[in-house]
Amino acid sequence: MYSLRSLYQIGYGPSSSHTMGPAKAVLKIKEKNPKANRYDITLYNSLALTGKGHLTEEAIMATLDGAKTTFFNQIDVQKHPNHLTIKIYEDDIFIKTYEVTSIGGGRILFEGEALEEKDVYKEQTFKQIKKYCKSQNISLFDYVKLVEGDGIVDDLSHIWDAMKSAIQRGINATGILPGPLKLKRKSHELYHYIAMHEMPEITENRIVSSYAFAVSEENAAGGLIVTAPTCGACGVLPSVLQYTLEKHDFIDEKKVIEALAVAGIFGNLIKHNASISGAVAGCQAEIGSACSMAAAAHAYLLGQNIDQIEYAAEIAMEHHLGLTCDPVNGYVQIPCIERNAVAALRAMNASRLAFFLSDSRKISFDTVVEAMYQTGLDMNNSYKETALGGLAKYYKEDDNDANCW
Repeated sequence: MYSLRSLYQIGYGPSSSHTMGPAKAVLKIKEKNPKANRYDITLYNSLALTGKGHLTEEAIMATLDGAKTTFFNQIDVQKHPNHLTIKIYEDDIFIKTYEVTSIGGGRILFEGEALEEKDVYKEQTFKQIKKYCKSQNISLFDYVKLVEGDGIVDDLSHIWDAMKSAIQRGINATGILPGPLKLKRKSHELYHYIAMHEMPEITENRIVSSYAFAVSEENAAGGLIVTAPTCGACGVLPSVLQYTLEKHDFIDEKKVIEALAVAGIFGNLIKHNASISGAVAGCQAEIGSACSMAAAAHAYLLGQNIDQIEYAAEIAMEHHLGLTCDPVNGYVQIPCIERNAVAALRAMNASRLAFFLSDSRKISFDTVVEAMYQTGLDMNNSYKETALGGLAKYYKEDDNDANCW
Protein backbone atom coordinates (compact mmCIF):
# COMPACT_ATOMS: atom_id res chain seq x y z
CA MET A 1 0.00 0.00 0.00
CA TYR A 2 1.05 3.55 -0.68
CA SER A 3 1.65 6.29 1.88
CA LEU A 4 -1.26 8.12 3.49
CA ARG A 5 0.16 11.19 1.77
CA SER A 6 -1.25 9.72 -1.45
CA LEU A 7 -4.69 9.14 0.10
CA TYR A 8 -5.11 12.59 1.66
CA GLN A 9 -4.57 15.25 -0.98
CA ILE A 10 -5.43 18.93 -0.78
CA GLY A 11 -6.94 20.24 -3.98
CA TYR A 12 -9.86 21.94 -5.65
CA GLY A 13 -13.23 20.20 -6.08
CA PRO A 14 -15.61 19.02 -7.19
CA SER A 15 -14.09 15.65 -8.15
CA SER A 16 -10.79 13.93 -7.48
CA SER A 17 -11.12 11.67 -10.52
CA HIS A 18 -12.85 14.13 -12.87
CA THR A 19 -11.19 17.41 -11.84
CA MET A 20 -7.98 16.89 -9.89
CA GLY A 21 -6.79 13.90 -11.94
CA PRO A 22 -7.24 15.41 -15.44
CA ALA A 23 -5.77 18.72 -14.28
CA LYS A 24 -2.73 16.91 -12.89
CA ALA A 25 -2.36 14.96 -16.16
CA VAL A 26 -2.31 18.02 -18.41
CA LEU A 27 0.02 19.83 -16.02
CA LYS A 28 2.58 17.04 -16.34
CA ILE A 29 2.22 17.05 -20.12
CA LYS A 30 2.58 20.82 -20.20
CA GLU A 31 5.75 20.64 -18.11
CA LYS A 32 7.24 17.99 -20.42
CA ASN A 33 6.29 19.97 -23.54
CA PRO A 34 6.64 23.67 -22.72
CA LYS A 35 6.37 24.70 -26.39
CA ALA A 36 3.02 23.00 -26.92
CA ASN A 37 0.31 25.56 -27.69
CA ARG A 38 -2.60 23.46 -28.90
CA TYR A 39 -4.36 20.43 -27.40
CA ASP A 40 -7.00 18.01 -28.66
CA ILE A 41 -8.44 16.15 -25.68
CA THR A 42 -10.87 13.25 -25.83
CA LEU A 43 -12.76 12.40 -22.65
CA TYR A 44 -14.05 8.84 -22.39
CA ASN A 45 -16.96 7.15 -20.64
CA SER A 46 -17.67 8.65 -17.21
CA LEU A 47 -15.48 11.65 -17.98
CA ALA A 48 -17.43 12.19 -21.20
CA LEU A 49 -20.85 11.74 -19.61
CA THR A 50 -20.38 13.74 -16.40
CA GLY A 51 -17.33 15.88 -17.15
CA LYS A 52 -19.43 19.00 -17.68
CA GLY A 53 -21.03 18.74 -14.24
CA HIS A 54 -17.70 17.88 -12.67
CA LEU A 55 -16.02 20.94 -14.24
CA THR A 56 -13.49 18.73 -16.02
CA GLU A 57 -13.01 21.08 -18.96
CA GLU A 58 -12.71 24.12 -16.70
CA ALA A 59 -10.02 22.44 -14.59
CA ILE A 60 -8.05 21.47 -17.70
CA MET A 61 -8.38 24.89 -19.30
CA ALA A 62 -7.26 26.64 -16.12
CA THR A 63 -4.20 24.40 -15.97
CA LEU A 64 -3.34 24.99 -19.63
CA ASP A 65 -3.60 28.73 -19.03
CA GLY A 66 -5.45 29.71 -22.20
CA ALA A 67 -3.79 27.38 -24.71
CA LYS A 68 -6.07 26.51 -27.64
CA THR A 69 -7.92 23.36 -26.60
CA THR A 70 -10.61 21.32 -28.33
CA PHE A 71 -12.58 18.73 -26.38
CA PHE A 72 -14.23 15.56 -27.70
CA ASN A 73 -16.45 13.07 -25.87
CA GLN A 74 -16.50 9.36 -26.65
CA ILE A 75 -17.85 6.13 -25.20
CA ASP A 76 -15.56 3.10 -25.39
CA VAL A 77 -16.31 0.38 -22.87
CA GLN A 78 -12.92 -1.20 -23.56
CA LYS A 79 -11.28 1.78 -21.88
CA HIS A 80 -11.22 2.72 -18.20
CA PRO A 81 -14.25 4.80 -17.09
CA ASN A 82 -12.00 7.82 -16.54
CA HIS A 83 -9.71 7.77 -19.56
CA LEU A 84 -8.28 10.69 -21.56
CA THR A 85 -6.48 10.91 -24.87
CA ILE A 86 -4.40 14.09 -25.14
CA LYS A 87 -2.89 15.12 -28.46
CA ILE A 88 -0.42 18.02 -28.39
CA TYR A 89 0.71 20.35 -31.14
CA GLU A 90 3.30 23.08 -31.63
CA ASP A 91 2.00 25.73 -34.05
CA ASP A 92 -0.41 23.18 -35.59
CA ILE A 93 2.34 20.58 -36.01
CA PHE A 94 1.36 17.32 -34.31
CA ILE A 95 3.91 16.26 -31.67
CA LYS A 96 2.60 13.40 -29.57
CA THR A 97 -0.42 11.58 -28.14
CA TYR A 98 -0.70 10.73 -24.46
CA GLU A 99 -3.09 8.11 -23.08
CA VAL A 100 -3.92 8.79 -19.43
CA THR A 101 -6.25 7.23 -16.87
CA SER A 102 -7.56 9.05 -13.82
CA ILE A 103 -7.68 6.14 -11.41
CA GLY A 104 -9.35 7.82 -8.43
CA GLY A 105 -8.42 9.99 -5.50
CA GLY A 106 -6.61 12.44 -7.78
CA ARG A 107 -4.16 9.79 -8.93
CA ILE A 108 -3.27 9.33 -12.61
CA LEU A 109 -1.54 6.69 -14.70
CA PHE A 110 0.07 7.33 -18.08
CA GLU A 111 -0.11 4.43 -20.53
CA GLY A 112 3.20 2.57 -20.67
CA GLU A 113 4.38 4.00 -17.36
CA ALA A 114 4.31 2.68 -13.83
CA LEU A 115 2.77 4.57 -10.95
CA GLU A 116 5.25 6.97 -9.40
CA GLU A 117 4.16 5.96 -5.92
CA LYS A 118 5.91 3.18 -4.06
CA ASP A 119 4.54 0.71 -1.58
CA VAL A 120 5.48 1.64 1.96
CA TYR A 121 3.25 -0.80 3.83
CA LYS A 122 4.33 -4.42 3.93
CA GLU A 123 0.95 -5.54 5.29
CA GLN A 124 -1.78 -5.59 2.63
CA THR A 125 -4.91 -6.54 4.60
CA PHE A 126 -6.38 -5.45 7.90
CA LYS A 127 -5.98 -8.98 9.20
CA GLN A 128 -2.24 -8.70 8.64
CA ILE A 129 -2.09 -5.22 10.17
CA LYS A 130 -4.06 -6.29 13.24
CA LYS A 131 -1.92 -9.37 13.72
CA TYR A 132 1.24 -7.26 13.58
CA CYS A 133 -0.09 -4.62 15.97
CA LYS A 134 -1.16 -7.21 18.51
CA SER A 135 2.14 -9.07 18.27
CA GLN A 136 4.05 -5.82 18.92
CA ASN A 137 1.51 -4.50 21.43
CA ILE A 138 1.16 -1.21 19.52
CA SER A 139 -1.81 0.91 18.47
CA LEU A 140 -2.90 1.53 14.89
CA PHE A 141 -1.49 5.05 15.15
CA ASP A 142 1.85 3.70 16.37
CA TYR A 143 1.81 1.36 13.39
CA VAL A 144 1.34 4.26 10.96
CA LYS A 145 4.21 6.19 12.55
CA LEU A 146 6.42 3.12 12.42
CA VAL A 147 5.79 2.62 8.71
CA GLU A 148 5.57 6.25 7.55
CA GLY A 149 8.11 7.87 9.89
CA ASP A 150 7.60 10.72 12.36
CA GLY A 151 7.14 13.24 9.55
CA ILE A 152 3.67 11.85 8.90
CA VAL A 153 2.38 13.65 12.01
CA ASP A 154 3.28 17.08 10.59
CA ASP A 155 1.80 16.12 7.23
CA LEU A 156 -1.46 14.99 8.82
CA SER A 157 -1.55 18.17 10.89
CA HIS A 158 -1.46 20.12 7.63
CA ILE A 159 -4.31 17.95 6.31
CA TRP A 160 -6.36 18.60 9.43
CA ASP A 161 -5.84 22.35 9.10
CA ALA A 162 -7.16 22.20 5.54
CA MET A 163 -10.21 20.21 6.69
CA LYS A 164 -10.99 22.72 9.43
CA SER A 165 -10.64 25.61 7.03
CA ALA A 166 -13.12 24.00 4.64
CA ILE A 167 -15.64 23.62 7.46
CA GLN A 168 -15.30 27.25 8.52
CA ARG A 169 -15.58 28.59 4.98
CA GLY A 170 -18.57 26.39 4.31
CA ILE A 171 -20.65 27.27 7.37
CA ASN A 172 -20.10 30.98 6.72
CA ALA A 173 -20.97 30.85 3.01
CA THR A 174 -24.40 31.50 1.55
CA GLY A 175 -25.84 31.68 -1.94
CA ILE A 176 -26.38 29.30 -4.83
CA LEU A 177 -24.00 26.58 -5.97
CA PRO A 178 -22.80 26.75 -9.58
CA GLY A 179 -24.69 24.80 -12.24
CA PRO A 180 -28.22 24.42 -13.62
CA LEU A 181 -29.67 22.87 -10.46
CA LYS A 182 -29.51 26.27 -8.68
CA LEU A 183 -29.03 24.43 -5.40
CA LYS A 184 -29.04 26.65 -2.32
CA ARG A 185 -26.18 26.31 0.15
CA LYS A 186 -27.61 24.90 3.37
CA SER A 187 -24.69 24.54 5.81
CA HIS A 188 -24.95 28.12 7.05
CA GLU A 189 -28.66 27.73 7.71
CA LEU A 190 -28.21 24.36 9.43
CA TYR A 191 -25.43 25.63 11.67
CA HIS A 192 -26.93 28.98 12.66
CA TYR A 193 -30.37 27.49 13.21
CA ILE A 194 -28.83 25.67 16.16
CA ALA A 195 -27.68 28.94 17.69
CA MET A 196 -31.20 30.38 17.50
CA HIS A 197 -33.18 27.37 18.71
CA GLU A 198 -32.25 25.23 21.67
CA MET A 199 -33.32 21.69 20.80
CA PRO A 200 -30.78 19.39 22.51
CA GLU A 201 -32.40 16.22 21.19
CA ILE A 202 -31.45 17.04 17.60
CA THR A 203 -28.45 19.30 18.13
CA GLU A 204 -25.89 16.57 17.37
CA ASN A 205 -27.55 15.69 14.07
CA ARG A 206 -27.69 19.31 13.00
CA ILE A 207 -24.11 20.16 13.94
CA VAL A 208 -22.61 17.09 12.29
CA SER A 209 -24.79 17.61 9.23
CA SER A 210 -23.89 21.29 8.99
CA TYR A 211 -20.18 20.45 9.00
CA ALA A 212 -20.63 17.73 6.37
CA PHE A 213 -22.71 20.08 4.22
CA ALA A 214 -20.11 22.82 4.68
CA VAL A 215 -17.22 20.81 3.25
CA SER A 216 -19.33 19.18 0.54
CA GLU A 217 -20.70 22.53 -0.59
CA GLU A 218 -17.20 23.95 -0.72
CA ASN A 219 -16.28 20.99 -2.91
CA ALA A 220 -19.30 21.52 -5.17
CA ALA A 221 -18.31 25.16 -5.58
CA GLY A 222 -14.78 24.20 -6.64
CA GLY A 223 -13.25 25.16 -3.30
CA LEU A 224 -10.14 23.82 -1.60
CA ILE A 225 -10.80 20.53 0.18
CA VAL A 226 -9.09 17.27 1.18
CA THR A 227 -9.73 13.97 -0.58
CA ALA A 228 -11.00 11.71 2.20
CA PRO A 229 -10.80 9.49 0.31
CA THR A 230 -12.30 11.42 -2.65
CA CYS A 231 -13.64 14.90 -3.36
CA GLY A 232 -17.22 13.63 -3.62
CA ALA A 233 -17.00 12.11 -0.14
CA CYS A 234 -14.83 14.82 1.42
CA GLY A 235 -17.36 16.00 4.02
CA VAL A 236 -17.79 12.80 6.03
CA LEU A 237 -14.52 12.45 7.92
CA PRO A 238 -13.93 16.16 8.75
CA SER A 239 -17.44 16.57 10.16
CA VAL A 240 -17.11 13.56 12.47
CA LEU A 241 -13.66 14.62 13.65
CA GLN A 242 -14.66 18.24 14.29
CA TYR A 243 -17.85 17.38 16.15
CA THR A 244 -16.20 14.70 18.30
CA LEU A 245 -13.37 17.10 19.18
CA GLU A 246 -15.86 19.75 20.30
CA LYS A 247 -18.06 17.35 22.25
CA HIS A 248 -15.47 15.59 24.40
CA ASP A 249 -13.06 17.43 26.70
CA PHE A 250 -10.67 14.48 26.81
CA ILE A 251 -10.01 14.73 23.06
CA ASP A 252 -7.49 17.26 21.77
CA GLU A 253 -6.06 18.20 18.37
CA LYS A 254 -3.20 15.75 18.81
CA LYS A 255 -5.67 12.91 19.23
CA VAL A 256 -7.60 14.02 16.15
CA ILE A 257 -4.44 13.82 14.05
CA GLU A 258 -3.89 10.30 15.36
CA ALA A 259 -7.47 9.46 14.35
CA LEU A 260 -6.74 10.79 10.86
CA ALA A 261 -3.91 8.27 10.62
CA VAL A 262 -6.18 5.44 11.78
CA ALA A 263 -8.89 6.45 9.30
CA GLY A 264 -6.22 6.52 6.61
CA ILE A 265 -5.35 2.88 7.16
CA PHE A 266 -8.89 1.84 6.29
CA GLY A 267 -9.11 4.18 3.32
CA ASN A 268 -5.78 2.90 2.06
CA LEU A 269 -6.88 -0.73 2.35
CA ILE A 270 -10.01 -0.02 0.32
CA LYS A 271 -8.02 1.86 -2.30
CA HIS A 272 -5.44 -0.91 -2.53
CA ASN A 273 -7.71 -3.98 -2.42
CA ALA A 274 -10.81 -2.58 -4.15
CA SER A 275 -11.54 0.94 -5.39
CA ILE A 276 -12.45 4.40 -4.12
CA SER A 277 -13.74 5.53 -7.52
CA GLY A 278 -17.46 6.02 -8.13
CA ALA A 279 -16.90 5.39 -11.83
CA VAL A 280 -15.46 1.97 -11.03
CA ALA A 281 -17.60 0.72 -8.14
CA GLY A 282 -20.42 3.19 -7.55
CA CYS A 283 -20.93 5.53 -4.62
CA GLN A 284 -20.33 2.67 -2.18
CA ALA A 285 -16.66 3.09 -3.09
CA GLU A 286 -16.73 6.81 -2.24
CA ILE A 287 -19.30 7.49 0.48
CA GLY A 288 -19.04 3.94 1.81
CA SER A 289 -15.27 4.24 2.10
CA ALA A 290 -15.51 7.66 3.74
CA CYS A 291 -18.05 6.29 6.23
CA SER A 292 -15.70 3.41 7.10
CA MET A 293 -12.84 5.83 7.64
CA ALA A 294 -14.93 8.12 9.82
CA ALA A 295 -16.34 5.21 11.86
CA ALA A 296 -12.82 3.94 12.55
CA ALA A 297 -11.66 7.43 13.51
CA HIS A 298 -14.63 7.94 15.84
CA ALA A 299 -14.04 4.59 17.52
CA TYR A 300 -10.36 5.40 18.00
CA LEU A 301 -11.14 8.82 19.49
CA LEU A 302 -13.48 7.21 22.01
CA GLY A 303 -10.82 4.72 23.11
CA GLN A 304 -12.16 1.55 21.53
CA ASN A 305 -9.80 -1.37 20.97
CA ILE A 306 -8.51 -2.56 17.62
CA ASP A 307 -11.26 -5.18 17.18
CA GLN A 308 -13.97 -2.62 17.88
CA ILE A 309 -12.35 -0.15 15.50
CA GLU A 310 -12.33 -2.79 12.76
CA TYR A 311 -15.96 -3.65 13.45
CA ALA A 312 -16.99 0.01 13.28
CA ALA A 313 -15.36 0.33 9.86
CA GLU A 314 -16.94 -2.94 8.68
CA ILE A 315 -20.46 -1.94 9.80
CA ALA A 316 -20.10 1.40 8.04
CA MET A 317 -19.15 -0.19 4.73
CA GLU A 318 -21.56 -3.11 4.98
CA HIS A 319 -24.56 -0.82 5.07
CA HIS A 320 -23.48 1.09 1.99
CA LEU A 321 -23.12 -1.99 -0.19
CA GLY A 322 -24.79 -1.49 -3.56
CA LEU A 323 -25.00 2.30 -3.28
CA THR A 324 -25.11 3.75 -6.79
CA CYS A 325 -23.32 6.83 -8.08
CA ASP A 326 -26.04 8.82 -9.87
CA PRO A 327 -25.28 12.56 -9.75
CA VAL A 328 -28.12 14.62 -11.20
CA ASN A 329 -26.97 16.46 -14.33
CA GLY A 330 -23.50 15.15 -13.59
CA TYR A 331 -22.95 17.71 -10.81
CA VAL A 332 -21.53 16.67 -7.44
CA GLN A 333 -24.55 18.10 -5.65
CA ILE A 334 -27.64 15.89 -5.70
CA PRO A 335 -27.58 13.42 -3.99
CA CYS A 336 -23.89 13.76 -3.15
CA ILE A 337 -24.03 16.56 -0.56
CA GLU A 338 -26.81 15.00 1.51
CA ARG A 339 -25.07 11.63 1.33
CA ASN A 340 -22.05 13.12 3.08
CA ALA A 341 -24.21 14.19 6.02
CA VAL A 342 -26.07 10.88 6.21
CA ALA A 343 -22.78 8.95 6.10
CA ALA A 344 -21.24 11.09 8.84
CA LEU A 345 -24.12 10.30 11.18
CA ARG A 346 -24.04 6.64 10.16
CA ALA A 347 -20.30 6.50 10.91
CA MET A 348 -20.89 7.62 14.48
CA ASN A 349 -23.71 5.13 14.90
CA ALA A 350 -21.51 2.35 13.50
CA SER A 351 -18.85 3.19 16.06
CA ARG A 352 -21.37 3.12 18.88
CA LEU A 353 -22.77 -0.22 17.73
CA ALA A 354 -19.28 -1.67 17.50
CA PHE A 355 -18.61 -0.71 21.11
CA PHE A 356 -21.05 -3.25 22.51
CA LEU A 357 -21.45 -5.74 19.65
CA SER A 358 -17.89 -6.49 18.56
CA ASP A 359 -17.80 -9.83 20.39
CA SER A 360 -20.63 -11.15 18.19
CA ARG A 361 -19.43 -10.05 14.75
CA LYS A 362 -19.05 -12.55 11.91
CA ILE A 363 -17.78 -10.38 9.02
CA SER A 364 -14.25 -9.00 8.82
CA PHE A 365 -13.34 -5.65 7.32
CA ASP A 366 -11.34 -7.40 4.58
CA THR A 367 -14.39 -9.47 3.63
CA VAL A 368 -16.71 -6.47 3.32
CA VAL A 369 -14.14 -4.66 1.16
CA GLU A 370 -13.98 -7.66 -1.17
CA ALA A 371 -17.78 -7.78 -1.29
CA MET A 372 -17.97 -4.07 -2.06
CA TYR A 373 -15.54 -4.35 -4.95
CA GLN A 374 -17.26 -7.35 -6.52
CA THR A 375 -20.62 -5.62 -6.10
CA GLY A 376 -19.20 -2.63 -7.93
CA LEU A 377 -17.89 -4.75 -10.78
CA ASP A 378 -21.31 -6.39 -11.13
CA MET A 379 -23.13 -3.05 -11.07
CA ASN A 380 -24.60 -1.79 -14.34
CA ASN A 381 -22.55 1.07 -15.79
CA SER A 382 -25.63 3.31 -15.68
CA TYR A 383 -25.14 3.46 -11.91
CA LYS A 384 -21.44 4.25 -11.90
CA GLU A 385 -20.99 8.01 -12.29
CA THR A 386 -22.42 8.21 -15.79
CA ALA A 387 -25.59 10.18 -14.95
CA LEU A 388 -27.54 7.60 -17.01
CA GLY A 389 -29.41 5.86 -14.20
CA GLY A 390 -30.96 6.31 -10.78
CA LEU A 391 -31.76 9.83 -9.63
CA ALA A 392 -29.79 11.25 -12.54
CA LYS A 393 -32.23 9.61 -14.95
CA TYR A 394 -35.51 10.16 -13.14
CA TYR A 395 -34.99 13.60 -11.63
CA LYS A 396 -37.51 16.18 -12.83
CA GLU A 397 -37.35 19.90 -12.19
CA ASP A 398 -40.97 19.98 -11.04
CA ASP A 399 -39.99 17.66 -8.18
CA ASN A 400 -38.84 20.85 -6.43
CA ASP A 401 -42.34 22.17 -5.81
CA ALA A 402 -41.97 21.94 -2.01
CA ASN A 403 -38.61 23.75 -1.77
CA CYS A 404 -38.66 23.02 1.94
CA TRP A 405 -35.75 25.25 2.75
